[in-house]
Amino acid sequence: MTPAWVGLGSNLGEPASAVENAICELESLPETQLAARSRLYRTPPWGPEQPDFINAVAKLETGLEAGTLLTELLAIEARHGRERRERWGPRTLDLDLLLYGKERIVTNRLEVPHPRLAERAFVLVPLAELEPELEVPGAGKVSALLACVDASGVEALAP
Repeated sequence: MTPAWVGLGSNLGEPASAVENAICELESLPETQLAARSRLYRTPPWGPEQPDFINAVAKLETGLEAGTLLTELLAIEARHGRERRERWGPRTLDLDLLLYGKERIVTNRLEVPHPRLAERAFVLVPLAELEPELEVPGAGKVSALLACVDASGVEALAP
C-alpha cells in the first residue's frame, strides 16, 4: 500500500457537501482506504472573480498505481459535474493527486508532487493539520513550505 495525498476543492453549488461526498467516494475506491482527512477550510479563489472555495486534504493508503488513481479521481470529478473550461475557474469539484508515496512522477497526464503544491496555502494548511513533518519530494517539509506562503485567507470551518 502506498500513501497518497489528495487535495479536494469546490466553489459551485453546495461546496462543503461536494467535498464531503467526494471524501466518502475516495473511501470506496478499490484497493484503497481513507487513512486521514483534514477539516474543511474556506479559502479565497485564485484566478478570475468567483466565490470562495471549500478545500480539504485526504490521505489514502492505496494499492492502485498513480495513473489508475488519477483516473479514479477524474471519474469522481465527472460524477460531480466537473467541466474544465477556464484555468483556475470555478468548479463543482476539483481533486488533485498531490503526493504519491515518495515518488516523483512526470508524464503527459500526471505530475507528482503536484507542481504548484508548495505555493498553495489552501493545500499546505490542511496538509500541515494532518502531517506537518511530511516531506514533499524535492521541496522540503510541509511546515517549512507553509511558513513561506501567505495563509491569512485560509479559515477552518467548524466541524
